[in-house]
Amino acid sequence: MEVVAVDVDSSMSPMSVASLAARGERPALLLRGGSIITYRELAQRVGRLASQWRGGRGLVMLEAELSDHSIVGYLAALEAGHAVALCAGASMVTAREVFNPEYCYRRCDGRWRMERLDTDPVDPHPQLAVLLSTSGSTGYGKCVRLSYANIQSNALSIAGYLGLSASDRGCLTLPLHYSYGLSILNTHLSVGASVYLPGSSISDDGFLDDLAESGSSSFTGVPYSYDLLEKVGFRERDFPKLRFMTVAGGRMSPELVRRYDEHLSARGASFFVMYGQTEATARMAYMPPESLRGREDRIGIAIPGGSLTIVDEEGRTIQAADQAGELVYRGPNVMMGYASSRADLARGAELSELRTGDLASRDAEGYFRIVGRTKRLSKIAGLRIGHDSLEAALERHGISAAVVGNDTEVHAYYAGDRDPEEVCRLLLQASGLTAMQVGASRLNCLPRLVSGKIDYQSLAVPPAATQCRRFERQSVETVFARIFYPKKIRSEDSFLSLGGDSLRFVQLSIGLEKILGELPESWEKLPIGELAARSSRKGKIGQIATDLLIRALAIILVVLHHETLWPIPGGSAAMVILAGFSLARFQSGALFSGAIDKLLWPLAQVLIPYYLIVAAYALAWGEVPWASIFLVGNFAFADPERHSMVPYLYWFIEAYSQMLLVFGALFAVPSIRRAAAKRPFAAGMILFVAAFAARMAFPLLVEIGNRQVFTLPWIFYMAVLGWCAAIAATWKEKSAVMLAGTGVFLFLGLYEGVWIGTKIKYLLQIIVLAALLFLPRVRLPQWSARLILPLSAASFHIYILHRFVPELLLQPMQSLTSPVVFAVASILGGIALGAAAWLVQRQLVAWLAARESRILLAPRDGPGSGLASGSPLFAVGPQEEYQIQRQ
Repeated sequence: MEVVAVDVDSSMSPMSVASLAARGERPALLLRGGSIITYRELAQRVGRLASQWRGGRGLVMLEAELSDHSIVGYLAALEAGHAVALCAGASMVTAREVFNPEYCYRRCDGRWRMERLDTDPVDPHPQLAVLLSTSGSTGYGKCVRLSYANIQSNALSIAGYLGLSASDRGCLTLPLHYSYGLSILNTHLSVGASVYLPGSSISDDGFLDDLAESGSSSFTGVPYSYDLLEKVGFRERDFPKLRFMTVAGGRMSPELVRRYDEHLSARGASFFVMYGQTEATARMAYMPPESLRGREDRIGIAIPGGSLTIVDEEGRTIQAADQAGELVYRGPNVMMGYASSRADLARGAELSELRTGDLASRDAEGYFRIVGRTKRLSKIAGLRIGHDSLEAALERHGISAAVVGNDTEVHAYYAGDRDPEEVCRLLLQASGLTAMQVGASRLNCLPRLVSGKIDYQSLAVPPAATQCRRFERQSVETVFARIFYPKKIRSEDSFLSLGGDSLRFVQLSIGLEKILGELPESWEKLPIGELAARSSRKGKIGQIATDLLIRALAIILVVLHHETLWPIPGGSAAMVILAGFSLARFQSGALFSGAIDKLLWPLAQVLIPYYLIVAAYALAWGEVPWASIFLVGNFAFADPERHSMVPYLYWFIEAYSQMLLVFGALFAVPSIRRAAAKRPFAAGMILFVAAFAARMAFPLLVEIGNRQVFTLPWIFYMAVLGWCAAIAATWKEKSAVMLAGTGVFLFLGLYEGVWIGTKIKYLLQIIVLAALLFLPRVRLPQWSARLILPLSAASFHIYILHRFVPELLLQPMQSLTSPVVFAVASILGGIALGAAAWLVQRQLVAWLAARESRILLAPRDGPGSGLASGSPLFAVGPQEEYQIQRQ
């Protein structure tokens, strides 16, 4: 998409009464229920209200709810020549005390009323148009001053790169006092487009039906909005008029970005990832949709009319690629400055650039990526929560604290004898977050540097926030209490009756799923008592990811085959497919972005225990198995009997390491990486064809006998097939993978295979592939899930340790027991030894994490707690870790 810079004439506003009236009978606002306000009607209403505010220049304080009344009030204030402060209803009182407005326009007793106030004699600057709180940050002590030119330039710039026209209709669910929400209104009205006001939350019944009926061509949201869309099944519905969707207001996970990009692209629509701050009116950067694939973690390029640079600590511009520094923005939409009192409203523009406080880097192609923050704040659900503000709030109550946080939660470390529950309550009041997102820990004293300043670097947010003590016991009642704290919760209450919002919907869904399993239909309407009763009936049936079930069954087949030599050698082949499948799920983003070094950590998780075993064999033999040291023992030039390599059992780890090196080498080539990122499925299928050709050619070119089955060329095509299964998104793509895999396995099993075990091995993989493609989740009794999920998580440990049981631990007993008893003991003992090793590692890593994070209360398991190896070889990723905990 080609976009051009905009040249703004601030004296001619496209949102003036004259401009609105000129658009005649075009729809301007569409309200819930289908009623339409035309541009002519909107102009008349704005003109009538503006006439009541004539006479001198002052400040209008507006309750910025999502309604036609608020929009009319906003436009009327600007038409009358006043500055307008957009406020959430709860902050109106504080804002009035700080800025002393001439007028207050708000809903009172169900009606909209204008109130004239005694005011401060300081007149707002002639260029000042809007006052906005900084992205809803804590308190109302500091606002952003935006000029007419700021608003108009940013609106036209956004409309330009989105390609907005008068035929578009935007769905507005974000509040008007949030710069992102206000920008949606400004951009659409500036080009004569219409705005749909649903008047309901995304989680409300009928929202998707109303959205489809509204004919909206765009949907705009923050990351939490997309979490809600996932909950209500947005991608399962069809919205034929939807032309694009946008996201900003915080970091959205690259995986979810990819999911929506692919979903929209398949329907001829676009997905815009954007970046902005209230200080820049709304937007500073966007990612062109046609370049988004493979760059899901980028914020993109500067908007038309603006520029982005990166500077070091001395303010010098950083030109080199992939070098981090502070992101600086320049453009006509940079704010006039901040205001913390009425006197500040008289000041003119004071800034020519905006130092964002965000650390960023620029890749070789010129796309920017946020890598951290220089400021002490957390951005949660589009709200910026200042850590210093929270410390000040606690200090007003006599609590000396150090607040740290991330984009998920904030945590207060404090000294003194106050109860953590009280500290949590004060944090909730000061931040507006839910109790799931705040935590508190008591310290004997706060850590300090030699200078006497608090040593924030030594403090960290616990892996799972240490919540108030009253919420440690998990039940339906306590989860509701945690989310709605400090409200009193009764058994007859429901999510809706308690006034739940979109933020609490997502948080409560996660908590209840851990207790109830699958949530019942319309659970938000059910009384808490009824949900609690359902929890007592839970436990018969649950769901687990299919790849976890396959992984557990595969490792059992491996152990059985190694002990009995029955003709069931399909376990290792299934594990090869899973290796490619998991690599695509957990590492494709790193590969597509060129971050090849991110493969080193999962590789290290496999090689560290592997080399410990190699070292043990070297000590026992008194000789160094050099082939195993260099991970090439699977190529048949070494032999365990000569002690030049460890037993054949470990060929899989050698082949897996070689597989990662091949993938890394391929994606290290920029042209291949760009092509694969642009069309990942097509690139995967091309690689599959090449890998299978290598499989067929290898025996003809290299003669190493039966040892060829341990080599990478022999198995690589199965890993690539697993990769393609994970990448395939549409029914057409999945069918193509299934057809290709079925054909290959039938050929190898029925035509090439001469042993019954070989036939079973390949035919079994058809079932594995079909399950991965078409059965993402499996319903199982809870008791079986409790066995299968830990077994899946411990599969790597079982694989590397299970042969120690019959060959070392039970060897003295072999002559004393029957073969059947010995075999059963070997199988069960091998599985038990691996599971025990996994449990030890899990506890060790959890202890280290707790020690590192200085957790004073008992830690909970969570992603990163050592629940399972992060390696794609036997990977249990974050979603699967959650499922294991849930079951």
